[in-house]
Order: sequence, then structure tokens, then C-alpha cells
Amino acid sequence: MLKQFSRLEKTRSTVIIVFALLMGVSLVAFYAPSRNSATASPATSGEVLAEVNGDDVTVADLTLLKESYKQRFGGQISLAQLGGDKRFLDGLIRNRIVLQEARRLGVAPSDAEVAEAIRRNFSDASGAFVGFDKYKAAVVSNYGSIERYEAQVRDAVAAEKLRAFITAGVQVPGAEVEDDFKRTNTSFDLVYVPVTPDKLASRVNLSDEELRKFYDERKTDFRILEAQKKIRYLFIDQEKVGSKLQIPDEELRAEFNNLAPENKTGGVNLQQIVLKVARPDLDAEVRAKADRLIAEARSKGESISEEDFAQIARGNSEDPATARNGGRLPNPVRKNPNNPKDIYQNVFTFQKEGEVTDAYFTNNAYYFFRRGKTVEKTFEDARQELLVSLRNRKAYAVAAQLAARAAERLKATKDFAAVARELAGEANMNPPEMVRETPFVKPGEDVPNVGSSPQFEQAIEPLNNQGDIGERTSIKGGFAVPMLVEKRDPRIPEFDEVKDKVVEQARVERATSQLEQAARELAANATSAADLKAAAERLGLTAQTSEAYKLSSPLGEVGTSPGADAAIFNLKAGEVTKTPIKIGDRWVVVGATKRTDADMAEFGKQREELTRAAVSSRRDQVFEDYISSTRKRLESDGKIKIYEDVLAKMPEDEPALAPPPGFPPTGS
Repeated sequence: MLKQFSRLEKTRSTVIIVFALLMGVSLVAFYAPSRNSATASPATSGEVLAEVNGDDVTVADLTLLKESYKQRFGGQISLAQLGGDKRFLDGLIRNRIVLQEARRLGVAPSDAEVAEAIRRNFSDASGAFVGFDKYKAAVVSNYGSIERYEAQVRDAVAAEKLRAFITAGVQVPGAEVEDDFKRTNTSFDLVYVPVTPDKLASRVNLSDEELRKFYDERKTDFRILEAQKKIRYLFIDQEKVGSKLQIPDEELRAEFNNLAPENKTGGVNLQQIVLKVARPDLDAEVRAKADRLIAEARSKGESISEEDFAQIARGNSEDPATARNGGRLPNPVRKNPNNPKDIYQNVFTFQKEGEVTDAYFTNNAYYFFRRGKTVEKTFEDARQELLVSLRNRKAYAVAAQLAARAAERLKATKDFAAVARELAGEANMNPPEMVRETPFVKPGEDVPNVGSSPQFEQAIEPLNNQGDIGERTSIKGGFAVPMLVEKRDPRIPEFDEVKDKVVEQARVERATSQLEQAARELAANATSAADLKAAAERLGLTAQTSEAYKLSSPLGEVGTSPGADAAIFNLKAGEVTKTPIKIGDRWVVVGATKRTDADMAEFGKQREELTRAAVSSRRDQVFEDYISSTRKRLESDGKIKIYEDVLAKMPEDEPALAPPPGFPPTGS
């Protein structure tokens, strides 16, 4: 293959993209030489997962596809987050269908076409092939082997040729392109009123008779299934304890001197190159460029000088803020293992100054970095951080000791006021603020001033008799020593006990049944956009505004819908939607205070480009519909079989720490 491609002339202009990647998780089908011989290793197993019109999809195919994703994203995302084995298998089946259709229709790619696509992906700025060594290094690093990568490119070229064949006659009428431009580029200043149960509920008045009837019909809805406890506890505020502690510089210096060497660094200087992916279909092209630049940066050995990397960055990086400065970041990057989503943390897996990282994808761009010098941290740099850390540790220890003493004294006296007075000075608190009491609470509930705390629940769980004192426990902001004041067993409560909840639930239910009526009343009473706010206030609703609004954008928390877009687009300045708009289970009334129509002169300038984009989008949809219908036909004819028992035996994937932004991808 490489011999052929080295002889090719640059006579073609078609940019071959990795079409399967555009479609989502269906990356590619990789071909392993040993796929027809079953072995114990999943990567070489010929065991059949699925049959597609006579072609087998094996365990090895799926395993190698998954390994490619792991290699590419470096463990930043678990395969389960991408849909798991079933979704990867669907992608492999899709690729088999594409290849079969390409062969059936006589548009399967030739070796020369595949070689040309590879050369285009691995050419330098002058258009010349980067050379076999750089090509091999980049491909093996990111795809495992040359064979796998070339099989991927063959599949992508087949998909692109089949797409071109199937969609050759697809066009989009000019009037449709113009209409889409108008809808996309017309903006509005809006005033809108969400009609929601919570707003209407406050205006719902129910008599005691109605509330009691509501309660009697739904008594079991208010059943208390677990015991409730009212707790009094003595609170030791850790922050107030710490605020009176004095930390001499000698202790801080000793703390600094005892820091591990890696904790005495202020971070590392960093240079970066950013390559933006303007559209999903350009992903493979941009990734190939990143691979080429990384190979170039690594071509002189394990490290590259700061200035050599700066030259590459100035000519290629698409981040203006750093490119003009040779890719240098203005501040050192500090190690933070608690933030795995921070793409800059990847530099710390490379230990030597001058090393160049792999490419990482986030926020629609590929990033790679050069690790610079380590910045040493001085005592003065670290002083405030050390002071906060040491004070917190000391405050925790002092507060814990005070809480332990409080527990002993309370068990002896059960006198909260006396114990609070006794310890108030050391706690740096006023005695009354140290004694707190909860309402009746049960496990899983948020407790005032405590929150949802498993530790607090564990501390009060053994308290079953009035006056029982628990052990000290850590809670939000400090420590607590609890005592049981009263206990109520599981039961259906009396109406008066849960009246507030009954009122709230009854109002919301009544308001929900009145939503559409209220929305229609609002639309009828607002004769203009200027009147809408006042009309909303009369119904207890709140008007909101959105400036320079464009169709398909969400209206705050209400969201949007095709119906909302149509209604808003038809509004002239000053008008209100004559009927309310339903979005999901919500209603909204919208008025336009200003309308700015699309600039049709600008449309004239962009007409050709917009038409091409519309045709491309329509062709994508036609092609996907074609592949989908082909699959349905094959399934209906019994020509696609998936062996669920084999799929179920596939090894489970290890979870990733956290997904990078923009994942999982969507698509078929």
C-alpha cells in the first residue's frame, strides 16, 4: 500500500474524511489476521458476535475497536459512557453494511484511492508526504498498527464514495435555503411568561373542608414510614475555634520544610498548540495534523527546545492569545489530582522538561503541550496556604477535643445550658448559639443547619429513649453531641400534623389542572407585548425577557420546540402570541418588543456557501436514511443476526475517572 501511495501524483482534490467517526461511535471495523481462528485472547478471537449478510463480526473486531478508543482518549472516558458494547457493535454492523453496499453498487475504493487519502492526511505544509518514519510513529501511537489504520481509511473512503453515489441527485430548493436564512438570522427582543404550577399555586385558596377532603382521599400519601426523632445537640463551631488560634512563623516554616518535594513546586511552565475542529466532519483531518506536528516536535529526540516548539506554535496554533508568544501560557500550571477534567493536568504524566504530550480533545479542539521548567515555590509563596491548612487541622483537633469533653459532661449532667456556659470561652462562642434543636426528622431528610448527613444519622440512630446522649459526631461546620428529646413511631399522621404539606400539595394539584386555562386567559388579556408584564402580575405570574433571541434557543428554563419557533417567527414588534404555546408539559405566552429581520444583502453574499451547506446536510440525512432502511430490510430478511450470548460474555470495561467535555458523542 505504501509503495503505491509513494508513487501517486497530487491530482485529486477530494478530501477524504473519516465518515464513520462523523456518525458517532461507529469508528471503524478493524481487520486482524487471525480473526478466523478462535483463541483465548479477545483481541484475536474469531468467535462470531454477529452475521451481516454473510460477513462475520467477531469478538476480535469489537475488542480492537474498543482498544482504539482507549488508546485515543487515554482512559479519560469509559466505554460504557459511549453506549457500551452494544453501541460499538451497532457501529461495526453499520460499517459492514456500508462496505457491502459499496461493493454491490460498484463504488468500492481502489488501492490508489486509499493511498491518496492516507497521503493527504499525512502531508506537510508544502503538500509532500511526511515520510514513512513519521507516518508509522503517528499511526502506531494512535491506532495500534498500520494495518488497522489503513483498514479504517479504506472504510472511510468507501463510505464517502457510497454517500456521493447515493446522494448525487439531492438538491435543496433556493427558496428553502432563503427561508432557513431568514429564520436563523432574524432576532427578537422578547417578553415571555412561563405559566407554571408553583406560581399559580400561591394564588389558590382552599377551604379547610377542601383540604381535609384532599387529605382523607390521600392519607397514605402522607404516611410516615420511619421513626421520627427530635434532637437537641451541643454544637462546637470549628471555624470559631480556629479564629482564636495563633500560628507562629516557626511552625509554618517547619511545615514548609516537611513538605514533600513535589509539594514545593509552584507548577510547571507550559507551551501549547491548539488546533480547532470547526465542524465534526473535519475531526479526522485536524487530528491527523496534530499527529504530524507532534511527530515533528518529537523528531529530534525525547525533548524539544522552548524556541523550536515556539516556532511550530507560531505557525500552527489557532489560539491567538498564546500563539503569538510561542504557545507559552502566562502562568505556571499546578498539579491538581482533584480536577481530572482539566486538560492541562495531562502534562504531569510527562516528567522531563521539553517532552511533548500526546493530543487531547476538548471543547472542539485538539491540544498538545510541551512541558517547560518546574517553578519552585518559596516559603512566602506558600505561607498563606500553609497558614490556612495548619489552622484548619489544629481547629479540627481542638474542636474534636471540646466535643469529646462536652459528651462526657452531658452524659453526667444532661444540662445543655450549663455545659455550654462551661465550654463557651474555649469554643469562642456564646452559650445560646451552642445549643440547637431539630424538628422531627427521619433518615434521609435534610436537617436544618446540618443538611443531609450520614454521620449525624448514624450518631442519633441508637438514641431510642428520651434523654439518651449520643457520641460526638462531625457535622457541617464542626461537631455535635446529640440528645433525644422525643421519638414518634411510623404512622399515618393526623391532618393537623401535616397540614402544611397538605396545603402545598393540594395547591399544586389544583394549579396544575388550571395551567392551560390560566395561559389562555393571559394571552387573551395581553393586547400587546407592553401589556404582557402587567397581565402576568395580575395572575401572580412573572414575566421574563430575552434580548436578541434567535429561534431554537431555549426560553430560559421553559425550553423550546418547533411549535414555539413557528409562533415566535410570526410575531411582529409589539405583538403577543394569540394562543399560549405548549412546550413539554409547560405553557408560555410570548410577546415581541422588537424584531430585527435578517439582512438579505448578507444572504446574497452567502447564498452559494449556504446552499452547499444545506445540500451537504440534506445528503447526510438521505445517506443515513438509506443505511438505516438497508439495515431494516436485512433484519426483516433474517440476514442480520446478533449473538446476544456471546456479547454478554465480553469482558467489562474499567470505568474512567471522568469524561472530558463534549462526551459521550452522539450518533448512530
